[in-house]
Amino acid sequence: MFSALFSFLGGSVFRAIWGEASSWITNSQDHKHEIEAMRLQAEIDDKTHAREMDRLKVSAELNIQQIEVQSEGDLAIKDADAFVAAMATINAKTGIQWVDAWNGCIRPAAATIALILWVSWLWTSGFKPTEWDKELVGVILGFYFAHRVFVSKGK
Repeated sequence: MFSALFSFLGGSVFRAIWGEASSWITNSQDHKHEIEAMRLQAEIDDKTHAREMDRLKVSAELNIQQIEVQSEGDLAIKDADAFVAAMATINAKTGIQWVDAWNGCIRPAAATIALILWVSWLWTSGFKPTEWDKELVGVILGFYFAHRVFVSKGK
């Protein structure tokens, strides 16, 4: 009788109990594995998101810098165009004789007065030019000679 009972319990009941236990262990391991995979995927997604945000930030900063450089360039071009337009109108005749005479003599008179003051300063210092005097001579020569070269070439 014991052998029949052992045979019955050893066969079907033991297999059912062992089947349930192994199924539970397998499901538990699968669940842990699935949770770990989800955690790793979340970490990967977070890192991917952070890299994408950094890339977008750098891209936006570069676009802002590009816009700033372009606007500065546009302003420089507009300033140069305005300066050229102002220079073109300096020698334009107004049709009023005394205004045209004044405009024709004011710049040479101002330059002459400045040169007289500068030469008198050099005279009192014994004609020992300082660095400022040397730079002034360079500016004057550059203005009078380089300016005439550019004007003659139409620039």
